[in-house]
Amino acid sequence: MTKLPESRGPLSAGLNEALLGRGPLPSPGDLHPFGEDATIALHTMYELHYAGFDGVDAAWEWDPDLLRLRAALEKDFVEALRDGVTTPSLDEALDALLVEVVPGDGVSHHLRDHGDREQMREYFAHRSVYHHKEADPHAWVIPRLRGQAKASLVAVEFDEFGGGRGDRMHSRLYADLLAAAGLSAEYLHYLDNVPAPAIAIVNMMSLFGLHRSLRGALVGHFAAAEITTAPSAARMLQALERLDAPPACKLFFSEHVEADAVHEQIMRRDVIGDLLAREPELTADVVFGIQATELLEARLADHLLSSWRSGSTSLRMRRRWLVSQNG
Repeated sequence: MTKLPESRGPLSAGLNEALLGRGPLPSPGDLHPFGEDATIALHTMYELHYAGFDGVDAAWEWDPDLLRLRAALEKDFVEALRDGVTTPSLDEALDALLVEVVPGDGVSHHLRDHGDREQMREYFAHRSVYHHKEADPHAWVIPRLRGQAKASLVAVEFDEFGGGRGDRMHSRLYADLLAAAGLSAEYLHYLDNVPAPAIAIVNMMSLFGLHRSLRGALVGHFAAAEITTAPSAARMLQALERLDAPPACKLFFSEHVEADAVHEQIMRRDVIGDLLAREPELTADVVFGIQATELLEARLADHLLSSWRSGSTSLRMRRRWLVSQNG
């Protein structure tokens, strides 16, 4: 387990106090669903379903009052996601993932062509919140699928979990990457350093995974992640070659270049195809999952690139980042 994250406002402060038995649960208030306070509070509640926290009773995971608070935040979060996306057809949404703008100006393009070692290490810290639990939230959808969709998604998950080898799990490869980059490989070590845009992506995965009603959105998200990873991972490899990074940093990305090129076809044909043949009414949810993923990834990219291009750190506090590298 890990320590509770630092609060980022009255909601997360009140939640932390309640989880430690020092006060009642707070009211949700009127917070922006993508803001720092609401985002870290939602992440804290979701983490109770993962590893939990030091000093927090495991019974909080299913506490009815906490679940009511979480539901209020989730409602606002889902509404904000829906407000931020369009509604193309499924084929249009999937085909758009395969289109690469030339010349590209995304995060992996920047790191490949211009990024320095410090920006790369910051990027690693941002992504650690996701990759420490890579493939975990997707596993929640398995019992909610049937037939070929279930079998094929499990095949993809098997690769994500290292094909049965603990040292090859993608979360383990990312921990090795962090250590090779001179960073802490401890679970969620950099959570307090990472601002809301990176955490919101993980919240979305947890939300989709925990709600059966959003199983189509989870499949759409997973497909979007698998389809877009291979090209960006290839650019990250080029960036790491340019920066003369250690082999353990490169292994994580080379693994994704190879695996996700295959996963793309499996997700599109065997998972989405079979799911929608059985439950065509989930088509709009699959599209929503794809587009919500693209929305939040774009928000993170905007934050990273605007910070770096202005000469600023993309993390919450420079002093805290320096301390955390040695902690």
